[in-house]
Amino acid sequence: MRYVLITPARNEALYIADTIRSVVSQTQPPIRWIIANDGSTDATPEIIDRYASKYSWIERLDMPAHRDRSFAAKVYCFNAACVRLGELDFDVIGNLDADITFEKDFFAFLLSKFDEDSLLGVAGAPYLEGRYDSAEDSFAGACHVSGGCQLFRRECFRDVGGYVPIKLGGVDWVAVTTARMKGWTTRSFDEKRFIHHRPVGTAERSPLAAQFLYGEKDYYFGNHPVWEMCRIGYRAVRRPYLVGALALLLGYSRAALRRSERPISGQLMDFHRREQMKKLRTILWSIVRLRRTSKFRLLMRHSTERR
Repeated sequence: MRYVLITPARNEALYIADTIRSVVSQTQPPIRWIIANDGSTDATPEIIDRYASKYSWIERLDMPAHRDRSFAAKVYCFNAACVRLGELDFDVIGNLDADITFEKDFFAFLLSKFDEDSLLGVAGAPYLEGRYDSAEDSFAGACHVSGGCQLFRRECFRDVGGYVPIKLGGVDWVAVTTARMKGWTTRSFDEKRFIHHRPVGTAERSPLAAQFLYGEKDYYFGNHPVWEMCRIGYRAVRRPYLVGALALLLGYSRAALRRSERPISGQLMDFHRREQMKKLRTILWSIVRLRRTSKFRLLMRHSTERR
């Protein structure tokens, strides 16, 4: 399968060279990779040019200069790069962050999954961030594909209408959830990992401020209150423990009290909540079965000891 990559990059001089080296070393490289330089004021453009001069399929696209970093700007970069692709023939389009690295067969592996399943619309992998493993420590589940690296089947990307610019973020979540709502399969494949070198959401804020923002976004995107309480409880036993959970709770509560306007349709919110409650029932039933199994084993052991 033929694939293209798009990377919006703003002031990524610390990480982007490693990301580029990961891509150029792939066993199956993309036929085109457009890196949209989003008004960087550091050495990001020069680093891109250094590799673009060696690899004809790498292209730097300069966006108009602006002061602030925002998720909406990321979408504008991506859309501009899509236009730049023109009539290029490809099967899969990928959104790739400029601060990640991965193994040499990473994309070949993901493309093979599209070959195996014609209904697979979005594919990716869990990520590692220090001691954090999104497959083990996240509450999202395997159907969520992290925005750090998302590969879309071309037909699926058209079906969901591409990325929608939302200032507070969540553009990747909206696209993936919309894909499932429209009948596509979305999957983060546990056999692989990519490494995220900057803590998610901390490009221009502290980790606790990032948790507060996640809480606000949880409300904006319609998280069911029951699900959110479980998520906060889950966060309480993860670093930074209670403080992170409190920041998440405050963010969600503030948005709820303000009745902040949600940037998604009622249809998507209803679909999202049904998914959450179905997932929560599955989790609870798994816990019940585990406890029953543990009790059964304990009874059997006691029975054996009495004999």
